[in-house]
Amino acid sequence: MKKFTALLLLTCLYGFSFHSALAQERTALVPLPSVDDFTKGQDGWALGLGLGIEYETAYEGSDEFGFEVDPAGALQWRRGNDIFFWAGEALGWRGLRANTWLFEALVGFDEGREESDSKKGYLDGLGDNDEGFELVLQARRAFDADWRYWLIGRVVTGGNGNLGLFGVGRRFGDKRDGSGSEINVVAVFHDSKFANTDFGINAQQAAASGLNETRLSGGFRSLGVNYNYRHIINNNWQIFGEALYERYSSKVQDSPIARSSYEAEVGIGFIYVF
Repeated sequence: MKKFTALLLLTCLYGFSFHSALAQERTALVPLPSVDDFTKGQDGWALGLGLGIEYETAYEGSDEFGFEVDPAGALQWRRGNDIFFWAGEALGWRGLRANTWLFEALVGFDEGREESDSKKGYLDGLGDNDEGFELVLQARRAFDADWRYWLIGRVVTGGNGNLGLFGVGRRFGDKRDGSGSEINVVAVFHDSKFANTDFGINAQQAAASGLNETRLSGGFRSLGVNYNYRHIINNNWQIFGEALYERYSSKVQDSPIARSSYEAEVGIGFIYVF
């Protein structure tokens, strides 16, 4: 469940007018640390830019870890309970309905997997997975307007197949500005095409790599836990953090590509809100 790689262009600063005044009390679209909202509760344009550093697995199923530095933030335009955003390689919309429904739709770019992602050569002979665009549809249903507990569902579809995620979440903290922390526990499912994109090995790949030919069926993929944290220092500066642990199903673990039974990452970063 890797996030889309951020690529924010500093030149987007030119030609836009951004809110710089701090409202008496910040009100985020929803008070969740995992949902970026740089608008400070006001309609119009907003921009947050920063950097994050992650320590994570090199690819799905890898037992190799490494550090990666990525830009963070987004360009946003808000009108009432709707926010349109551009966050690097993702362009999307999110909207709040009836105070307890949060919907989101975005188109993002998946960079795929390359043989060189494994520094130890474990992917040699498997070739590179195709890059492509993905459509992501997500909904969260809170049990009350305070967004203390919620249900979450997400569907990812594209040229590499389909993936679905279903789970529950819990927010910690009392502020409505998006600061605090939250945790989500989710079950992840994939169809056979998505499963084999990450963990399948066809006859040609088997001959080139020396690994056993492997074909996976669709179904249960993993059980995951995701933790998000955000601290708003002042009118402009924010600190964020994230930790992820995903335990693969036994079928996924049987693939020669899955050299580990889990995927994990931890990251921290900062954002400057203009």
